[in-house]
Amino acid sequence: MIRVATFILVASALAGCGLVETAGSAATEAAAQAQQLQQAKATEARARSELDAAAQAAAQQRAAGEKEAQ
Repeated sequence: MIRVATFILVASALAGCGLVETAGSAATEAAAQAQQLQQAKATEARARSELDAAAQAAAQQRAAGEKEAQ
């Protein structure tokens, strides 16, 4: 209970100088950047998967070509 009261008191004191707004917008920006990072990682994983599949297909084609050549 004391922690909640302290938090409310500090938040009220800082609200007057705009610090709470600044912290709020910084938190929003950080969340947006985190989402962008997550999307970039997903894109990277998808690209790696596609490259691995293409490399595997190429290896299979090479093996089939070598088998036919024998």
